[in-house]
Amino acid sequence: MEHERVGGHLPIESYGAIGDGRSLALVGADGSIDWMCVPELDSPSVFAALLDPADGGSFALAPTCAYALTRSYLPGTNILRSEYRTRDGAVSVIDALTVDTSQSAPWRELVRQVEGVDGTVELEWRVRPRFDYGRHSHDPVAVAGALVWRHGGLQLGLKSWCAGEPQVRDGSVTGRFRVGAGERALLVLVGGDALALPSPEREEVERRLRTTEEFWRNWVARMAYDGPWQDAVQRSLLAIRLLADGRTGAIAAAGTTSLPEVIGGQRNYDYRFGWTRDLSFTVDALLRMGMRELAHTSVTWLLQAVAGTHPRVDPVYGLTGRVIRSQHELPLAGYRRTGPVHVGNQAGSQLQLGGFGDLLETVWLYAEAGHVLSPRAGERIADCADLLCALWLTEDAGMWELDDPAHYATSKISAWVALERVLELVGRGQVPARHLARWRSERDRIRDFIEHRLWSEHLGSYVMKPDSEQLDCGVLLAARRGYVDPCGARMQGTIEAILGELHAEGPLFYRYGGMQEDENAFLACSFWMVEALALSGRREEAVEIMDQMASLASDLGLYSEEMEPGTHAMRGNFPQALTHLALINAAALLEARGRASDRGTAPQMQATT
Repeated sequence: MEHERVGGHLPIESYGAIGDGRSLALVGADGSIDWMCVPELDSPSVFAALLDPADGGSFALAPTCAYALTRSYLPGTNILRSEYRTRDGAVSVIDALTVDTSQSAPWRELVRQVEGVDGTVELEWRVRPRFDYGRHSHDPVAVAGALVWRHGGLQLGLKSWCAGEPQVRDGSVTGRFRVGAGERALLVLVGGDALALPSPEREEVERRLRTTEEFWRNWVARMAYDGPWQDAVQRSLLAIRLLADGRTGAIAAAGTTSLPEVIGGQRNYDYRFGWTRDLSFTVDALLRMGMRELAHTSVTWLLQAVAGTHPRVDPVYGLTGRVIRSQHELPLAGYRRTGPVHVGNQAGSQLQLGGFGDLLETVWLYAEAGHVLSPRAGERIADCADLLCALWLTEDAGMWELDDPAHYATSKISAWVALERVLELVGRGQVPARHLARWRSERDRIRDFIEHRLWSEHLGSYVMKPDSEQLDCGVLLAARRGYVDPCGARMQGTIEAILGELHAEGPLFYRYGGMQEDENAFLACSFWMVEALALSGRREEAVEIMDQMASLASDLGLYSEEMEPGTHAMRGNFPQALTHLALINAAALLEARGRASDRGTAPQMQATT
């Protein structure tokens, strides 16, 4: 895999993600941290060279001469180890955001530990923060044994040990040092906007680094999966945990903003928010994998967030649950000069009927796993069902957040799912039977609409919207959500049509018809196809796509949102929660179907089917 910079930019797949569940940093294959927001994942950036190499800011660390690189995560962790081998020897660099196990500290701690492997290697480093998305630069001041940058209420403190004498110039701090076999150097950057900022001692930092390694391994050890894609599933779970706030259960859709879906295009969005759509996949994946504690907090976060727009369900909420309805541009050039760069997201202002289905699916999955809603939550769910009955015949933006309102199949199927789930929750005593007859009647009307207006006899497939022959990979979710018999003629016809029309190359698929020339393959769609094929009894085809998709991950096992067919260059925000969630659910479903096949019995329909 090539890791060369072009115009100051590395390929997206050249980055490794590290984090602590509160913030996230991207470490390039050349040792430069080009993205980090402090103190939270959705705070303004202090390093944004990812989006503007000249003015974004970065934290570089690498040998001073040519090197060969090998890198991997420490097993079962989100701690990155990079080994640089030069003509004079080899050195390893450990990069981590240490985990505060109390989840309450108002600061973040970025650690870069250098250890000599053999010979003697010279390295150099430069810390060049640019505050508020590259808009401000400041010189640091010496305080309490640290060099401290200040911007507004934010402070960044840098300390180093055995890493050369720091030199301050033009808002940056640089250093150069040599490391022999068995020797260690350490750089630590502590940042936060609290009234106090710690200036840690070396022993404390090294202890927290060890504790962080134990934290990640203990967390992922609970994973209840031992199938053939175990490494991919484990890395995907760890990637999801990077994006998840362990205090609240909020899970960001991705760790970045405005990485373009197409180089030179305009589809650049801020994904550092929680999507209602993603939560149903999240809770499904977490429950399947045995990660029940995070599932509990994520359901609670969703119910609290939607209370702020009740009974409307927005497609997206801030990580604190705040309402997100707008976006604005930033003065950054953009990844490979593809702007604009955005903060915020206008999707929150759209009507997306799919949000009702996503909310009800999430709550139902939770109840199906044996958990209990409060009476107040049950009343709110009933209110949402009432509103949906009044809204479902309204044209909306669909799951793809389109500017052209229509009766999208994905929205109508999701509306059917919402009312089906609320009826099942009534049967479980979790939602009051307030308007049972109306919910049942409207559910049946929705099905009638789908079967008559969104089915094409000509194509033998469900279509994206009425009076159209456009296909939509999102319709594949009808199988996992139990709308349609996956072995029946209509779902089989839809699968065949999508395989023929939306197939990009190899295991890759476009989201919907008509966009093949305008965008790249959407990676989650491949895993949705895996699920649809597996549910319909076409296991060998599903396994083939699954294996191919596993091979398309980055060398560190990470995925973005989209991928260029042919080059397999990653596009869109990174790492992308939806892609990793889709992988986990597809792997779990394939494993369950495989076990059932080995027993010679038909598997019970799971919560996702």
